[in-house]
Amino acid sequence: MIPKVSKEIIDLGDGRSISIETGKLAKQADGSVVVQMGNAMLLATVVSARKASPGVDFLPLTVDYREKFAAAGRFPGGFFKREARPSDSEVLTMRLVDRVLRPLFPDDYHAETQVMVQLMSHDDSVMPDALAGLAASAALALSDIPFSTLISEVRVARVDGKFIINPSRAQLELSDIDMMIGASKDSIAMVEGEMKEISEKEMVEAIKFAHDAIKIQIDAQERLVEAFGRKETRTYENEKEDQAIYAKVKAAAYDKIYDIAKVGSSKQERTAAFAAIKEEVVALFTEEELEADGDLVSKYFYKVNKDAVRNVTLDLGTRLDGRKTNQIRPIWAEVDYLPSVHGSSIFTRGETQALATATLGTSKEANQIDSPSEQGEEKFYLHYNFPPFSTGEAKPLRGTSRREVGHGNLAQRALKNMIPADCPYTIRVVSEVLESNGSSSMATVCAGTLALMDAGIQMIKPVSGIAMGLITDGDRFAVLSDILGDEDHLGDMDFKVTGTADGITACQMDIKIEGLKYNIMEEALAQAREGRLHILGKITDTLPAPKADVKAYAPKIITRTIPGNFIGALIGPGGKVIQELQKATGTTIVINEVNEEGVIEILGTDPAGIEAVLAKIASITFKPQMNESYEVKVIKMLDFGAVVEYTAAPGNEVLLHVSELAWERTENVSDVVKMGDVFMVKYLGVDPKTKKEKVSRKALLPRPPREEKKE
Repeated sequence: MIPKVSKEIIDLGDGRSISIETGKLAKQADGSVVVQMGNAMLLATVVSARKASPGVDFLPLTVDYREKFAAAGRFPGGFFKREARPSDSEVLTMRLVDRVLRPLFPDDYHAETQVMVQLMSHDDSVMPDALAGLAASAALALSDIPFSTLISEVRVARVDGKFIINPSRAQLELSDIDMMIGASKDSIAMVEGEMKEISEKEMVEAIKFAHDAIKIQIDAQERLVEAFGRKETRTYENEKEDQAIYAKVKAAAYDKIYDIAKVGSSKQERTAAFAAIKEEVVALFTEEELEADGDLVSKYFYKVNKDAVRNVTLDLGTRLDGRKTNQIRPIWAEVDYLPSVHGSSIFTRGETQALATATLGTSKEANQIDSPSEQGEEKFYLHYNFPPFSTGEAKPLRGTSRREVGHGNLAQRALKNMIPADCPYTIRVVSEVLESNGSSSMATVCAGTLALMDAGIQMIKPVSGIAMGLITDGDRFAVLSDILGDEDHLGDMDFKVTGTADGITACQMDIKIEGLKYNIMEEALAQAREGRLHILGKITDTLPAPKADVKAYAPKIITRTIPGNFIGALIGPGGKVIQELQKATGTTIVINEVNEEGVIEILGTDPAGIEAVLAKIASITFKPQMNESYEVKVIKMLDFGAVVEYTAAPGNEVLLHVSELAWERTENVSDVVKMGDVFMVKYLGVDPKTKKEKVSRKALLPRPPREEKKE
């Protein structure tokens, strides 16, 4: 018997709708829901342990998003034919959901919690990542897990000036905005996306439009909970508190931390000074007290440290390193640093440094995307690496982290629309973060711009990026430009904005407090524009424009298009022709069939080799025109004529019949032409009798006068 099922419909207002349903699947989870839009169906579940593990003083939250290949009627790739590690696109969706949910759990809730969202049925007209946040929130709403407020996420696009919620991939291709927004009814929590040089005002308009749609989706979740039956929130063991210990820590540390924070110092100096104060605080407690409440001493020291640092900025407008709120750290940059790579740059801003490289290749090097919801390739992609030494730490490398995937994707989206559409290269940019104290992803954008221009990529416009922060106590607030790592950790907002001189190309915003007002967001965007234009000036001071050409040791790429019926001749039987040609010329040749034509990419460092390939292509595709004259060379002598080769197209041969050598009767071919002779012939088309091409030498010679008949 099918159990009780509750269902709510969300009308998107354009003939499309989203349904959320519970009661049928995964009933042993603490909360489960099926979200459906068109034929796309996502199952979201949430489970949380009843008790926190001993010694855990944080929320061990895991958000997983997976797309099942069966959902699209496809088989997974690979030998084992099963879904394995998550793809980058799945990781990015996990991050989108995690960043909105994580701040909404109680600060003292430390039970292991897992949110799982799975794509169970795919629809080509629905992008499922836009539904994952709604599904996760609805599953939590149906559980007894403590959670402060419901949220949802939507994608917003703009096509022909009109905003669209949760567009199809086809609509997104036409859009100048691709933004994901996560929010509660009261405030925005997360923004991430890419844009085609839009203004700050347009960005805020898109966010407001998305927020209105999110409120409707939260209303539907509330109706679903009421229809199914609201569960009483579970009780859990709260963190222990001791106000006497807090007062003792604050009295001993607050003023000292405040005095250090207002002076301005480097990260290392500041860390050492704060550590010394903590040692003094710890020394105020006996060994017995520390054994019983040492965790509280550390917890309260962190709280006092945070409050003191924040108050310095709100009271004095001064920051940890001595800057004013809108001041950018010193910047220096350099290009062409690495001698053997195709393009390189160093970008250093304060204590953050990125070394970027650009590598050029053919379409064979394109990044292949193969997931249930998307197939295709990227001809421009960026990878971001964050080694532990960049923060002065020693840690084992455990593969690419979710953070590295997310930061690399943000920088890629910031730059990709500034790569010309007719750029023939596949481009890979790699950012190696060598130092980090605030916004290495934005340093990656700046270093990536310089590396691309150093490589000779004719970027439409250079791009810069800046990370903004916020500190507020409810009544006062300070917007911070170019935030430090500590300001990110202790602040209320991390807002990254990238763009050209003419508009925004990408953004990523995480808000850690509820109720952020739009006027603060607008001020942050305006201040961010000033900052990124300042940084853009430093970039163009280093390299005013892209280099005119690629480096001498970097490959040059030439593209040619040939009729599809010549592709086989260029490849040759078993690939013999193209393989021998690549070996002889030192080039790489890639042939793609597009719209019944062959698009040929020739990649090489030797201009002579590239020219040889072009000559071979010209030879293979050479097609003489009726009644036109061409230079030929005799390459073979026969009793009934000479085989000649078009000098403009070596390898293209045709028979010059003995009857077309001269006007006079020719007994022996060798009486008129010899091996190696070069002369002109006229192309006469295809002989209707022999069905073979016909050329004539005599047609270009003066016709001798006719002899008069003797009586």
